Amino acid sequence: MTIAAAPAIGNTWTWRNFTVYYVRAGEPRTDRPPLLLVHGFGASTDHWLKNIDELQQDFDVWAIDLIGFGRSSKPSGGYSSDLWRDQLSNFIEQIIGRPAVIAGNSIGGYSCLFTAATCPQWVKGAVLLNGVGSFKDQMPTEEPSPLKKTIGELIKNIILSPIPSWFVFQFVRNKSYIRKTLKQVYVNQDAVTEELIENIYRPATERDAPAAFAALFKAPRGERVDVLLSQLERPLLLLWGTKDPWMNCEQRSQLFRKYYDDIEEHFLDAGHCPHDDRPELVNPLIRTWTLHKVINL
Repeated sequence: MTIAAAPAIGNTWTWRNFTVYYVRAGEPRTDRPPLLLVHGFGASTDHWLKNIDELQQDFDVWAIDLIGFGRSSKPSGGYSSDLWRDQLSNFIEQIIGRPAVIAGNSIGGYSCLFTAATCPQWVKGAVLLNGVGSFKDQMPTEEPSPLKKTIGELIKNIILSPIPSWFVFQFVRNKSYIRKTLKQVYVNQDAVTEELIENIYRPATERDAPAAFAALFKAPRGERVDVLLSQLERPLLLLWGTKDPWMNCEQRSQLFRKYYDDIEEHFLDAGHCPHDDRPELVNPLIRTWTLHKVINL
């Protein structure tokens, strides 16, 4: 008889005068590291429910809402990869209390890589699920002309100024738009439920959400992935949803392997969010890699 998993317990942590929401499930285990799960753009801890439910059978599992998302504070400025790196590393140090395996989807994957590369004392290994971030191989070989740069910045500032960005935000937070986008990036269409749509829609209804949305798009570009990989001293597990319409997983895989050796990777029949799209594939891979690779380091 299978014992039903206990529900994840939500809590808040005050960090730099921000409110940070997180959930925890499972029991502390001295023989294995805890897991910290980090969502992608527009998502939250709710996006990991299928993973928490199963992984808590073997691990002390945590998930966190990055500043600007979910139930965490949504300031109108100050966003950067450094902010999220500091949030994650401080959370592991102050709340979890010992080094963790960190797993992230999309921009959450990039944040996990950044944290693992620059705060190795708090990270045992990193799992990237369709992680984003640029390589030098993808950068333009020529600098844009001063006129082109000026025009580009002008357009960006106009679109993301308060009134235009508010109208853009009203469009992208519409439930029909959320549903359409999810169906484009999920292979398992049955996973695009009304609950999932509501979980993404709900944080966007908060008073501070429109200003946070505009500020997030003005945030400076983070360090290149190849630079982070040159600093990294922790193992990587790369899980690729190969049906992702937003990235070429095979090309990104080759770039990762060009700059780093300690990699295990799997190509899955999934979209941009493989952990929620195909959790029955993702959960065993995270479990096995952590128990056989990370513990033995």
